[in-house]
Amino acid sequence: MKRIYILPFYLFTLLLFSCGVSVPENYNESKELPKIYPDVINVTIPQNIAPLTFELDEEADGMIARYQRDGIEVVCEDMMQPSMSDWQELTAQPGDISVDVFVKHGEQWTHHQPFTIHVSGDSIDSYLSYRLIPSSFISYEALTISQRCLENYDESVIYDNMLCGFEVEGQCINCHNYQMWNPNRMQFHARQHCGGTVIAYDGSIKKVNMKNDSILSAGVYPAWHPWLKLIVYSTDKTHQSFHTTDPNKIEVYDLESDIIAYDIDKGEVTNLENDTTEFEVFPAWAPDGKTLYYCSAHYERKNYNKPSASELVDRCQELKYNIYKKSFDPETMKFGPRELVFAADTLDQSAVLPRISPDGRWLVFTMAKYGYFHIWHHDADLWCMDLQTGDTHPLTIVNSDDTESYHTWSSNGRWLVVSSRRDDGTFTRPFFAHMDKDGKWSKPFELPQRNPDYHRQFLRSYNIPEFMQGPVEIAPQTFADVLKGDGEPVKYVQRLSK
Repeated sequence: MKRIYILPFYLFTLLLFSCGVSVPENYNESKELPKIYPDVINVTIPQNIAPLTFELDEEADGMIARYQRDGIEVVCEDMMQPSMSDWQELTAQPGDISVDVFVKHGEQWTHHQPFTIHVSGDSIDSYLSYRLIPSSFISYEALTISQRCLENYDESVIYDNMLCGFEVEGQCINCHNYQMWNPNRMQFHARQHCGGTVIAYDGSIKKVNMKNDSILSAGVYPAWHPWLKLIVYSTDKTHQSFHTTDPNKIEVYDLESDIIAYDIDKGEVTNLENDTTEFEVFPAWAPDGKTLYYCSAHYERKNYNKPSASELVDRCQELKYNIYKKSFDPETMKFGPRELVFAADTLDQSAVLPRISPDGRWLVFTMAKYGYFHIWHHDADLWCMDLQTGDTHPLTIVNSDDTESYHTWSSNGRWLVVSSRRDDGTFTRPFFAHMDKDGKWSKPFELPQRNPDYHRQFLRSYNIPEFMQGPVEIAPQTFADVLKGDGEPVKYVQRLSK
């Protein structure tokens, strides 16, 4: 690797720091872009992201790549792996990094069409958390909620389900969520052994047993209110089907689902939506705390000679979820009636996972042909609605030929992280897309790794990526000790109150 600083011409001086690598002097020119992995061609990145690395994605006898801008040149051989100091020089200011890739076949070098990496002045939140899960349908022992510093490659475990369960006394952890990107205010669920909902709030931690005869089930998919100690959940009786010939290998569906609200301090729960002919799921708050969004599909039984689960399996492709909203008054804690926001069923589609930008203007959601568990649907794409104009369209530049599913906004509203299966159709990995002040999106880039081949060798899926403004500092064993204790019971009330 080498780095060249070009000083003002009147100094007549050139400083060269090199480890012996230089670009070829003799080469053929190609009009084609290089084949590289991960794909960082013409992407937009934040200034504070970890170094972007890549490797050649074809058979060759060698590769030399060069990052270059403002008199700084970084050259790497075999893999583009700039050091942290080199990268910080390249990304010190917004602007374009030019990239040249030279590929060797035999004794002949070829210079491919150059491309750029645009450095945005919009920063990204410093941390991302996610659930790491194997692509297995019979075991989930090796499962963690982990966190990664996006400014470097440091990763650590928030909680490991093997701290409380193993084999017959297994545990499954899921649905981590934060209040306004605050790592000190988080929650996650543990299922089966030592099950319960863990809620951490500014240093206090408790385990909640949310099961109650007046609600359908314990909380499942969560949504923190922006500032109140209030979490809205969907409650779901979830089942799975496994397919042998369908490209969508698994279908996850609900036999029943409702929306509930939980007051953290009072330990009270209440039903917000519990129509037996509606499957409500995936609540999400608007940032002003005055509107709750969620999804719902209408479903009525037709064949009572069959078990309900069997009938739903036969009819699961009829499930078309629309997006709704309910008004909320933080002073009175009163929710209004539901209102239709987006009728996906009129397009013969199903819309889920609504997420509202921090400025309250943009609603991004995932759309596929049917159902709600779009992580298993290869046709799932991201769509965006302008809540000011109602204009709704697919995020074409962000989408791929495969699954786009779970997604979260950064705290400044300029970045979206999405779980995508574009690499291989099997494993979900986080991709980051930039949106400028005018609502224009840029091509996404994959979570950077020190070794560009890391994700091809790492047989885990990144599930539910969530931005954070810092790391969770509670030790995994502390969470385990809380889970091993008794859960605090909840009390059902007709409606919440101050």
